[in-house]
Amino acid sequence: MAPLLARVAFLFGPAEYFALYLLAFATLGGMASNNQAKAAIASCIGLAIAMIGVDNNSGMPRLTGGNMHLFDGIDFLVAIVGLFAISEVFFFIESHGKSTSIGVTLGKVRIPWKDIWATRWTQLRASLVGFIAGILPGAGASLGSFLAYMSEKSIAGVDGKFGTGAVKGVAAPEAGNNAAAGGALVPMLTLGVPGSGTTAVLLALLMTLNITPGPTLFTDRPEVVWGLIASLLITNVVLLLMNVPMVKIFVRILSVPAWVLLPGVTMVSFVGIYSLSGSYFDLLLMVGFGVLGYALRKLDVPTVPVILGILLGGHMEDALRRAMVLSDGDWTYLFSSNIAIGFWIVAVLGFVMPLLLRNLLKKPQAIED
Repeated sequence: MAPLLARVAFLFGPAEYFALYLLAFATLGGMASNNQAKAAIASCIGLAIAMIGVDNNSGMPRLTGGNMHLFDGIDFLVAIVGLFAISEVFFFIESHGKSTSIGVTLGKVRIPWKDIWATRWTQLRASLVGFIAGILPGAGASLGSFLAYMSEKSIAGVDGKFGTGAVKGVAAPEAGNNAAAGGALVPMLTLGVPGSGTTAVLLALLMTLNITPGPTLFTDRPEVVWGLIASLLITNVVLLLMNVPMVKIFVRILSVPAWVLLPGVTMVSFVGIYSLSGSYFDLLLMVGFGVLGYALRKLDVPTVPVILGILLGGHMEDALRRAMVLSDGDWTYLFSSNIAIGFWIVAVLGFVMPLLLRNLLKKPQAIED
């Protein structure tokens, strides 16, 4: 499906790309979060961080506070490591600081072949649903798992005994989750819009290598596209061969004392960031993002929209500016094509519909109570 979508993407202009970026933020806030307001705030924080640096058009510094280190903007890898790794260290210290390790008990891990064969159609249906969910910009694997589980639950009905440990209730969300991971690569490679938090990190890594995902990537750098897709296929096979016999060994990592594990994670983060730029300021900035990520998690504000805002903020601004230049400042140009209008409609629905669905699901429960 990716080459087909790439051909359609050649029809996109600045108005279509601006609407597409807006769709990514709307679907990420509406579908992948329980609170649209907090997701919107996180997106705005990411967009504000993306504005830091020298303006490409005027050459004037913005939001730098006169600090020369900020003239080049914020490196998204610094933000990613700070928000994800360093904040996780802070959060781990708070939640497990009193214990030396995480107690884990692992029993039988092998799945009977009859259970795998009995859920073959469930896995196929859930994989299809998860793949479609993964293609939606910003939706991610969480939406794929949820939709796969709900669709299979509706097919099974009351006799399916979902919620009581039914095998299909385990197979459906896991198949949907795995399929969404592959589907999330489609918008990232063809449109340059990450389909999940994982592909957002992958997008950042490609951009550090001066590889800009988009429709031209299939013609300019086909070895990157098909090499990435082939590596995903090989990786799944390797994971299967390694995880099944070695899962007990991997789980023992959790028994490593916290006073050994946390310094190791912190050391890897500091060495990795310093090796990229050799700047002590980036290390301080990484710690600052770690504190920000910790505060956002304490306030139950998602951090993925922040990363998405940092990654896409500059491209979104460029698309808006090109649209205004082409239309001589006429904002109605943003709705000048059917593709753009379609993106706007889906963006509004993706942001509002989850809120309406949650309210509808709460009403029957309130009536029963």
